[in-house]
Amino acid sequence: MKKVILTGDRPTGRLHVGHYVGSLKERVRLQNSGEYDEIYVMIADAQALTDNADNPEKVRQNILQVALDYLACGIDPAKTHIFIQSMVPQLTELSFYYMNLVTVSRLQRNPTVKTEIQMRNFETSIPVGFFCYPISQAADITAFKATTVPAGEDQKPMIEQCCEIVHKFNAVYGETLVEPEIVLPQNAACLRLPGIDGKAKMSKSLGNCIYLSEEPEDIKKKVMSMYTDPNHLRVQDPGKVEGNPVFIYLDAFCRPEHFAEFWPEYQNLDELKAHYQRGGTGNGALGGVDDGREGHHCQRHIGHIVEEGLDELVFDGFADKGQRQHTDGVRNGGHHGDIDPIIVGHACTSSVPAASGASGVTGNRMAAPQ
Repeated sequence: MKKVILTGDRPTGRLHVGHYVGSLKERVRLQNSGEYDEIYVMIADAQALTDNADNPEKVRQNILQVALDYLACGIDPAKTHIFIQSMVPQLTELSFYYMNLVTVSRLQRNPTVKTEIQMRNFETSIPVGFFCYPISQAADITAFKATTVPAGEDQKPMIEQCCEIVHKFNAVYGETLVEPEIVLPQNAACLRLPGIDGKAKMSKSLGNCIYLSEEPEDIKKKVMSMYTDPNHLRVQDPGKVEGNPVFIYLDAFCRPEHFAEFWPEYQNLDELKAHYQRGGTGNGALGGVDDGREGHHCQRHIGHIVEEGLDELVFDGFADKGQRQHTDGVRNGGHHGDIDPIIVGHACTSSVPAASGASGVTGNRMAAPQ
């Protein structure tokens, strides 16, 4: 059986570091591993419309932005098919049939759906399309006979529900669909990166993100405003490391060589954590908000580390200098004449496996449905 990857993102805004550590970095690693026969990355514009039906232009405008973020991260169109969900109408058709295999009560029990509904304050005014999001996602995955889905921890309930649909479909109609497996980030700190406000999830709708395309100064400002330990009021107070967003970010991005540059008094992150826990290290020295004077000259520490991490992602998967120069221009907002044809070309030539009944994708534009 072929090893196939299917993953994607909703084009509701720019991608952020939560996307990167939660999924994008792993996608690039798997893309370059040579272990997979086919790799598909979907820009899920149809799904994005389920809670943006009153603003389709927002979705339309962000399709290209998400594609540019993909290229900047190292998603290589020579190895990966980048396509737009709405250009494959068979996915909508498959979703319709899958609806007959799922009950309303089962959708209501999906933890990810419940969290997303609460976050958007939908309560009883839930758009049906949004409520059926797990079914749509199952259609996307199974249509391409995906065996692997790189995703963040919050997507585990979605993959579990997809597997339930696969089992039910195969039990009724015979062995047809492939059961996928989720691939989580290798770094435990990257399973779910919190927002800079300390909330459990970094989210565009909550406005607590650090975007991949942020300018260095904007990154530093956001890092300096990060929620840390509300009980760590003075430098000498013991600080809490567990659940502290600053240390979660350090776990996700910090490398050994950073200590020689930024914290030469520490050998590693464990020493820094220990000092913070026993007191004597200000939040300002870490990069977060602090009411004392100590550490303000170090405000660039974490911001610089995150920035370095973003610079590193620009070059992941790109071997030669020409590709690096091209991708650097993409990340910094440059619009090269060959970007659109690359993305649109792969969107229009990606073929959908037989499970969906489609022979290919047609069209020559990147846009959300009118």
